[in-house]
Amino acid sequence: MILVVNAGSSSIKVEVFDKALTPITGGALSEIGGTTARLRFGDKVQPVAAQDHAEALGHLLAGLAEQGVTLDRLTAAAHRIVHGGATLTAPVRLTAAVMRTIAACNDLAPLHNPHNLSGIAALMRLAPDLPQYGSFDTAFHATNPALAVTYALPQVERDKGIRRYGFHGLSYAGLVEHLRPALPRRLLALHLGNGASLCAILEGRSVATSMGYSPLDGLVMGSRSGSIDGMAVLRLAADHGITQASHLLNHESGLRALGGTNDMAQLLATQTEQARFAVDHFCYWAARQAGSAIVAMGGLDAIAFTGGIGENAAPVRDRIVAHLACFGAVPVHVVPADEERQIARDALSLMQGVAA
Repeated sequence: MILVVNAGSSSIKVEVFDKALTPITGGALSEIGGTTARLRFGDKVQPVAAQDHAEALGHLLAGLAEQGVTLDRLTAAAHRIVHGGATLTAPVRLTAAVMRTIAACNDLAPLHNPHNLSGIAALMRLAPDLPQYGSFDTAFHATNPALAVTYALPQVERDKGIRRYGFHGLSYAGLVEHLRPALPRRLLALHLGNGASLCAILEGRSVATSMGYSPLDGLVMGSRSGSIDGMAVLRLAADHGITQASHLLNHESGLRALGGTNDMAQLLATQTEQARFAVDHFCYWAARQAGSAIVAMGGLDAIAFTGGIGENAAPVRDRIVAHLACFGAVPVHVVPADEERQIARDALSLMQGVAA
C-alpha cells in the first residue's frame, strides 16, 4: 500500500492506495496550530491538539492504524511538494540531498514547502526504512519553453530564480492521464477553485500556464487578485507596507473583494448586481487569458475543466465556453481533480522502475 501525504499551510490530508491505484482509506486534519484543530475520517470528526504538522501527522497515522493500516503494512509514502524550483522537475525518491534542494526552494513557497518537509521528516523518524517519494506541483510545467517562462528583467534578477514556474501541475498531470488514450492534441485545461489557473497542453505537455513566479498571477481567484500591474503592487506596498500588501493581494482580493465572498456557489445563488459582476469578471478574465494559451498551442481541439468550481459550477463553465466560441466549437470535458492518485501513480512508477 502507498500512503499519500498532502500537506497544506494549515492542514494535512492523507490517502492510502493499493498497487492498482484504488483508494482504500484516508483522512484529514485541519486548522493545525489553532485551538479548533479537527481530525476527520469519513463522517467522524473530532477535536485534537495539533500545534505543528508533525503532531498532526501523528494523529492521522494513529487513525489509519485504527483502520488496520499500520506503518509496517505500507510499501511507500508519497508526498505533494509545492515547489521544486528549476531543478526538481520530475518525481523523485526523497533523500537527504533531495530534501536540502527542496529546502533551498522554501523562499519560493514559504507557506507550503517547510510544512511539506516537516511531514517527510516526521515520517522518516517514525519509519526510517520506508521509501518516500516526492511529486512537485511545479514539475508539469518544466516543459514550458524559455519564451514562456522568462520575465523581461535584467540577467542579475533572472539569476535569482525570478521566472514563471506555474502551479497546479499535479492536477493537470492527473487530468492528462484521465483523458488518455483519447487525449486531444491541443487541450485548454482550466483548474478552477479557490485557487484558479489554466494550462495550454500540447500533445500531453504543458507549453504555457497562467500562474507565474507565485500562485498569485493569472486568473481571478477566490481571494487572490490574479494578474495586476506591477506599479499597482508598488502603490499598495507604499500605502500599506509589503506584508499588508501581500495579505491584501492573496487573501482580500479576487471574488471576495468583488462579490463579498469567495464561495462561487453562493455568488451564483445570490444573483445580486455585485455577485453577478464578480462571476462575470471571473469568467471574462478566464476566457481572455485562455486566448493567450490557445495562441501558445497554435489552436484548440478541446477544453477540460477541473477543480471545485470547474467540476461543480456549470454556469461558470458555460460562460467561459461561450466567450471562447470564436475559436470554434470543440468538445468540453469535466474531469474530477485527483491529485492524490497522481502522486501515488508517480511513486508507483518510480518503484517499478527500481524493481525493473
